[in-house]
Amino acid sequence: MNKKYWTVTEITHSLKIDETFIVRLEEEDLIHSAPDSEPSGKIFTAKDVERLRLAKTLMEDMEVNLPGVEVILQMRKNMFEMREQFDKILEDLAQQLHQTIK
Repeated sequence: MNKKYWTVTEITHSLKIDETFIVRLEEEDLIHSAPDSEPSGKIFTAKDVERLRLAKTLMEDMEVNLPGVEVILQMRKNMFEMREQFDKILEDLAQQLHQTIK
């Protein structure tokens, strides 16, 4: 997924999903079309396409319902945010240690 923005048509072909699935996840606030896209030509970021792909996998392959998908996606987001915070803390500690050694 090296594209920055995806059209609905590209998403439906790539993920083999129908447009109603996209609309459903958008209605549930799990994905959001780009702010500057028009309703007739919505575009989505690669991040939203990844969320769609994950939601599809969870629902089709693992039989998770939509509320469960929402919880999993939120937990995943929180986990990535915590990882970023942890990486920042480690980076700060490494800089402090480097300054102490000098």
